[in-house]
Amino acid sequence: MIHKSKILTTALAVVIASSAILSAQQRLSLEDCRRMALEGNLELKQTQTKIEMAGYDRKIALANYFPNISVTGAYMHNNQDIALINNDMSARLQGLGTAVGGKMNATMQSLQQAIMSNPALAQEYMSSPMWQLVMTQLGQTDIASTIGALGQEIDKSFHVDIENMFVGAISLQQPIFMGGKIIAANKIAALAEELSKSKYDISQRQLISDVDKAYWQIVSIAAKERTAEVYADLLHKMERDAQIAADEGMYTGSDVLQVKVKANEADMLLSKAKNGLSLAKMLLCKQIGLPLDSDIVLDDELSEDVARPVLPSEKSMDQVYADRPEIKSLELAGEIYDNKVKVVRADMLPHVALTVNYVLSNPNPYNGFNKEWGGMLNAGVMVNIPIFHGFERLNKTRKAKAEASLYKLQLQDAKEMVSLQVSQLSKQQKEALDKLNMAESALSSAEENMRQASIGFEEGVITTNVALAAQSAWLKAKSDLIDAGIELQINTLALKQAQGSAY
Repeated sequence: MIHKSKILTTALAVVIASSAILSAQQRLSLEDCRRMALEGNLELKQTQTKIEMAGYDRKIALANYFPNISVTGAYMHNNQDIALINNDMSARLQGLGTAVGGKMNATMQSLQQAIMSNPALAQEYMSSPMWQLVMTQLGQTDIASTIGALGQEIDKSFHVDIENMFVGAISLQQPIFMGGKIIAANKIAALAEELSKSKYDISQRQLISDVDKAYWQIVSIAAKERTAEVYADLLHKMERDAQIAADEGMYTGSDVLQVKVKANEADMLLSKAKNGLSLAKMLLCKQIGLPLDSDIVLDDELSEDVARPVLPSEKSMDQVYADRPEIKSLELAGEIYDNKVKVVRADMLPHVALTVNYVLSNPNPYNGFNKEWGGMLNAGVMVNIPIFHGFERLNKTRKAKAEASLYKLQLQDAKEMVSLQVSQLSKQQKEALDKLNMAESALSSAEENMRQASIGFEEGVITTNVALAAQSAWLKAKSDLIDAGIELQINTLALKQAQGSAY
């Protein structure tokens, strides 16, 4: 009873352990691997950032169509004022009252002396009330002070107070004609954004191609591991049968030794397959962003045979050129350089711009430099016509044309290479398909040959060498079938990529 309980406990533990191993494994399809690789690839994220940057460049170029409006302000302190007259004239203005007063007093004295020199006239004026009133008013009026104050005011107006100056300006500049540079620059920016997207497409397809190759490599190694395991089991069974037959005198010790050597080789082959499968899975884990020691199982890894791919349909070369992102990138680059020619050529043409400014200043120069804000609006048109600068712009234009023609030649060469690539891969696909069909037929014959050889060996009518040769032929045929299936998968992948087809 205790013995049975131990057996049940051990069996239950084995079941639980097996369940834990299966639950720890992560099963992935080809689409899962592609998705995970695209989500975690840092190079693709960098390319996405470049697309975003190109979008900002396009918006920056678009801003050149709009007016440039700016506000400027400044403060300036000066340790001297501006004098519009010299110091001598300033002193004469400040002493104007004294000079005029003195001159007027001298004139009055001369007039009185003239009157007093004529007794009859002096009697008449001195006895006149009007004369006495005039003389009294003149004596009471301070003409010198009045004129002196006026002179000082005039002198002050000729000395501008600029000790503290405040200046402000609102400017508007609107390009009218820039030789076509703005239009060409906007086209370049839009094309550059499309080029960034095309480069992202190239990187994305290359990443998917690398992941697919790693995926099918694992499928190939896993299939070969299962084949090596079956081959090793067959040889170990054959080793046991040979030993039994040798004990009964049907085979010699040499026959048993031959089988044992082959069985050891099969074990070594199986060990290499296991190690190769582990390394291949580590590579795939790195590509899809999983820890290298992750326990993954692929859907096609569990299949008995390598699945046949869906063969791509034939496409015209014009359609291939339209679908290949590399060709599209070269076409975009050619258009960019065509527009660069226009940008460089624009420097040889007149530039016309509208300018509007409103200038503020304190002191106010439009009202005697009073301590107040004053402004002025001005508007005009600016024209710049380049005439000569050592043929610099002409040579720049020629260089831009040469660069544009260079990309056209590269595009033509790329199309020829793509055409050759598609033609070669199409032929290779047909060869791979024929090879797969022949490998299937060869495996069928090898399996039948091995079955008959195994029966003959068990019955003792076939020698050890013949039986071992039949099993080796089966192993080779099985490996060839796996290789042919994987080759067709990889070739189909390469042909789709060459045709520019979406995965």
